[in-house]
Amino acid sequence: MAVAISIKNLKKSYKGTDAVKGISFDVKEGEFFGFLGPNGAGKSSTIHSITGICNFNEGSIEVFGHDVVKDYRAARAFIGLSPQEFNLDPFFSIFELMVFQGGYYGLEIKKAKERAAELLKKFGLWEKKDMTMRALSGGMKRRLTIAQALMHEPKILILDEPTAGVDIELRHELWNFLKELNEKGTTIVLTTHYIEEAEKLCDRICIMNKGKIIELDDKDKVMEKFGKSKIAIELAEPLKSIPEKLQAYNCIIKGNSIEFIEPKSKINGIIKAIDSLNIRIEDIDIKNDSLEDIFLELIRR
Repeated sequence: MAVAISIKNLKKSYKGTDAVKGISFDVKEGEFFGFLGPNGAGKSSTIHSITGICNFNEGSIEVFGHDVVKDYRAARAFIGLSPQEFNLDPFFSIFELMVFQGGYYGLEIKKAKERAAELLKKFGLWEKKDMTMRALSGGMKRRLTIAQALMHEPKILILDEPTAGVDIELRHELWNFLKELNEKGTTIVLTTHYIEEAEKLCDRICIMNKGKIIELDDKDKVMEKFGKSKIAIELAEPLKSIPEKLQAYNCIIKGNSIEFIEPKSKINGIIKAIDSLNIRIEDIDIKNDSLEDIFLELIRR
């Protein structure tokens, strides 16, 4: 699989404060990559370095083999950016804004108008095409920034908090659209504070804190590695003490129940151990850690 974005030893500082401290990672072509971390972790500085919004101090970044400094025109042509902050000109209609966006990437006027109409219809904004952005709701503005980012049909879409401030219904609509876009081959890099969003959408995740990468792996592997399960097993009769076969596990007795907090990989062993004791099980309730639980635990560490 080709590499869409390659970052080597990236360092970025602001007035003596290190925002990014020598990180390295690749984003593969066609993957849905989640970029997570608390405020001040260095995520935005990294994205701004990729897209040319800011200059970085050390390291290198390539986009499909094009250096973002030495060959910045070619590198940026591959990328569509939907920023967290709205940067829409308040004096033009949203249709004009879309056409201008196409012009920045060399689209001829006819093609730009056709593409603008196509995207505004797809995002449910066609009826608002003659309005300025000041007449749009927060959710509509968010949709418009994503539509703008897609005007030149980029191979990479970078989304910085794409569902911030939108209602639940629109959030799910955007999730479906982004999954469909990714399935068609667009590489997507997502930063979000909604960890549920990353859990639903991303193939691989990178968690940053204080300018460093603290975890980078396939989402499922991260959840398997760090996730724990709370297993509550209700028995027909209460146990007076924890049987020897169960003492290797982290468990406590609560009335007719015995509760375990262990990695998901140990669930089968726990069930087999209880089964071997010839104790009648009335019910089993298993609650697995979400990616958000794991994220919070890693950040606290």
